[in-house]
Amino acid sequence: MDKASVATSIISISDPGVWFGDNTAARSLARECNDFAANVIKEYPGRFGLFATLPMPDVEGSLREIEYAFDTLKADGACLLSSYEGKYLGNPAFAPLMEELNRRKAVVFCHPFCAACGTQSVLSDGQNRGVEFVFDTTRTIVSLLSNGTVTKCPDIRFIWSHGGGTVPYITSRLNGVAQKLPNGLIPELQKFYYDTAQAFNPYTLPSFKKLVPASHILFGTDFPLGGGSAVAVSKGLIENGGFSEAELRGIDRENALQLLPRLKA
Repeated sequence: MDKASVATSIISISDPGVWFGDNTAARSLARECNDFAANVIKEYPGRFGLFATLPMPDVEGSLREIEYAFDTLKADGACLLSSYEGKYLGNPAFAPLMEELNRRKAVVFCHPFCAACGTQSVLSDGQNRGVEFVFDTTRTIVSLLSNGTVTKCPDIRFIWSHGGGTVPYITSRLNGVAQKLPNGLIPELQKFYYDTAQAFNPYTLPSFKKLVPASHILFGTDFPLGGGSAVAVSKGLIENGGFSEAELRGIDRENALQLLPRLKA
């Protein structure tokens, strides 16, 4: 962070999450992760924020943890994986969670999970992280669009990692779900926020930038995975994005402050 002049990072837990078949154990581990993060925030004032870990797919346990993390720890948002046991975030089983997040006008950061990994044992780790991760993000976004969660829960502010998976590049393929969206497909996609992790190369960034308003792009690195570093991302955005100085300031800082106003202090 210091080497790349990163003032604040948001702590979150990515795959495989904290649930391994035991709801009680998952609830305990989620609480331990969130308390640990809260202590880091306290120990390093201004340097960290928290997207709370939830013991999903345990919806009841997740609702309890949201109450604790948001009301007691003052978490900045919640972190979800793209799928749980083959169910994507738009699945009706997760509707109570979405309703509560919507009531709280929560920021929800989504990290992909390889749903296919448990059923296709022949996949290598490179295939999992290189291919299935971005597909899983795409599938969960489509699930939220196709079943109307985005219109039922309009106050959830979703952040999609890795530039939204493959969504910015297959919009014409998603026209089928647009029939159920009052405002159509593109306006809903442009309401989401997207981070720059793995989306700053000269081949990906032009399409990503074409779809996503600069005001909804957030600086993300994937550090320490995937060779993502703040320095590399900054360089890629400058060299490959064609962004103005004002847009780069937004991506680097101002856009995040609009979502997380606590950090303005």
